Amino acid sequence: MPDQTSSAAPTGRAPDRFPDAVPPRTRGRLDPRTLRADLGASLVVFLVAVPLSLGIALASGAPIMAGLIAGVVGGVVAGLLGGSPLQVSGPAAGLTVIVAGLVDQFGWQVTTLITVGAGLLQLGFGLSRLARFTQAIPPAVVHGMLAGIGITIALAQLHVVLGGSAQTGALDNLREFPAQLMNLHGGAVVVGLTAIAIMIVWPRLPGPQRSVPGALVAVGAATALSFALTDVPRVDLPGNLVESIALPVLPDSGLWLGVLGGMLTVALVASVESLLSAVAVDRMAQDRDGGARAVRTDADRELLGQGASNTVSGLLGGLPITGVIVRSSANVRAGAQTRASTVLHGVWIALFGVVLVAVIELIPLAALSGLLVVVGLQLVKPADIRTARTHGELLIYVATVLGVVFLNLLEGVAIGLVLAGLLMVRRAARARVRVEEPTDSTPRRVVVEGTLSFLSVPALSRVLNEVPGGEPVRVDLVVDYLDHTAYDHLESWTRRHRATGGWVEVSEPAGTRTDPQHGRFATWSQWQSEHAEDAPDGPSAPMLAGVRAYHRETAEHVRATFSGLTGGQNPSGLLLACADSRVLPNMITHSGPGDLFTVQNVGNLVHGTGALAAVQYATSVLRVPLVAVCGHSGCGAMKGLLDGVPTDMPDGALGDWLRSGRPSLDAWLAGHPAGRAGAEAGFAQRDCLAMVNVAMQLDKLRELGVDAELMGLFFDIRTADVLVYDADARAFRPHDSVGSGVGSGVGSGVGSQAGARLPAALRG
Repeated sequence: MPDQTSSAAPTGRAPDRFPDAVPPRTRGRLDPRTLRADLGASLVVFLVAVPLSLGIALASGAPIMAGLIAGVVGGVVAGLLGGSPLQVSGPAAGLTVIVAGLVDQFGWQVTTLITVGAGLLQLGFGLSRLARFTQAIPPAVVHGMLAGIGITIALAQLHVVLGGSAQTGALDNLREFPAQLMNLHGGAVVVGLTAIAIMIVWPRLPGPQRSVPGALVAVGAATALSFALTDVPRVDLPGNLVESIALPVLPDSGLWLGVLGGMLTVALVASVESLLSAVAVDRMAQDRDGGARAVRTDADRELLGQGASNTVSGLLGGLPITGVIVRSSANVRAGAQTRASTVLHGVWIALFGVVLVAVIELIPLAALSGLLVVVGLQLVKPADIRTARTHGELLIYVATVLGVVFLNLLEGVAIGLVLAGLLMVRRAARARVRVEEPTDSTPRRVVVEGTLSFLSVPALSRVLNEVPGGEPVRVDLVVDYLDHTAYDHLESWTRRHRATGGWVEVSEPAGTRTDPQHGRFATWSQWQSEHAEDAPDGPSAPMLAGVRAYHRETAEHVRATFSGLTGGQNPSGLLLACADSRVLPNMITHSGPGDLFTVQNVGNLVHGTGALAAVQYATSVLRVPLVAVCGHSGCGAMKGLLDGVPTDMPDGALGDWLRSGRPSLDAWLAGHPAGRAGAEAGFAQRDCLAMVNVAMQLDKLRELGVDAELMGLFFDIRTADVLVYDADARAFRPHDSVGSGVGSGVGSGVGSQAGARLPAALRG
């Protein structure tokens, strides 16, 4: 089984604020292989970061060295303190337009004060655990914001590529573009277009040379070409990195309101961009490692790291910092394993800025601008446009882009958010209501689809009032939400229509029918009163009502599925769960007909002829690749063991059965790791025993030589969370902190491959 770590704690325990990125096999000692991987990756990221840092400083109107200062601080400070071990931070294209505006309005040294203030705000965000609120921003707005920034950068830097100067706004850049084309500066144009061409072509070339960063090749080739040309402006530095350090200054008293607004803007944009980048980095690392890497970003800690970086960068005279996806993706692709790669890349930038200043001054400005033109256009991602169109949010995306380009960033984002809100209200108000006319064999049918809230009541009322009195009618609610107002209106209309002699049946698809108070999966007692007339009184009433509801609402939908299963079964796994009525195997694994071979008994024990026969049949006849054991919280069998079974319970079948669970009790009393981990996570004694019991049943299956992957699950009834057993750590983890193949393979080696064949629901 792959090594796994987790930055999130099991349910009931506060999340680990400082997750360790080092895999368990290297924790506590230095692994030469990890060090070599991090060292190599740090050099690759360094080569990517230097030209980007210089170019972003140029586009921001800041001193060139401010980009390198930010690169050093982002690498070292954010690398050490941030919550995303493989993310690389530094000056980012996404803040270029904002910083350029601040520099133009307040000057550079006041802008560094704004960077300090933005960092302090981010520290506050992290301490206040506000990271989760950034997830509420619609992706179309975020992607539109980045695309608008990219277009603005490209429009401005094209003027520098052509030998001129960038204008203050996108409209000015567009207006001046024809004149710029009529007055080209030959040397700069050749250098800039060369850099652009290499940046575009280099990643598409076949061969191993693609491992060299395209940005480095583009700037290097353009610089070499510039020596054969005349009148090519180059980078002009006042001194080395240390000599460029400058403290912030306070603004004039009348400018404080604008300064505070700038601090908030930089803090919000930098935080959102950093967290989005961190999510992408987690995904890239998991894909690279085949799902074995279970480290996840601690979003609040990442904000603390970004806040500390911006505070330090501003104090030293550097640009604002965010997590940067370009450098981070290079870091992951280069094989980085820990945060050491990020820190080392910052050290290399510092050495470069102190020792190799003369090399920086050889770089033509047009080469850096050509680099930024491509970087800016890369922020306009076709995949984002397709996603926005697929989800009906293309208008939000386009409006945000246009607002950012032609107004400013804050107004563009505000336009996107307002439009997203209006579209949400419009969708909520437009529940689709249609009528199917009656036939000889079917009554009139009113179908309601979408979100049925108070905003939809007028449309629903209009359609229902057109149904002639006395006619039979069926109302099918194919809805994802039903609020009290709509529910009450439908009930009132139903009573009125029945009073005219008409027959009314209101039904919902399987899984959605409940009263609005109890959610999708209501119990019999919560909904059977709606159809009390369908069942007689007595103990059988709830089950008969359920059977009739199944035929009325579900059978038609699943008939085709079951028809395809008439030839036999080919389940993906065996699930041995407790017989507790609150444990629903198909619900907690989101599986359907034919997916699971299920066995339930008291205490989910691998004991007795029935359980052992089921295991043998599943593994030998059905050849299932997985055998899973699922315990749960509040288990009565575990309580019986703790209370002294069999001495304190009458002899009989139950006492005899529970005696087979005695090894689990002994293991728990002896301090089994699964029990200790559960106690540390705040679980009760019987729940810790239930966790140990799952581990012990897996051990028993292993002793029996079961030829399948083994998996342990624990269902926390209070929170409805399913935890997964980490066999290496001998503890239960949240489902999203472990990858596929979490079980422990035995027998003939099936377990080493079974994870790839599991249904998606079981893979977490």
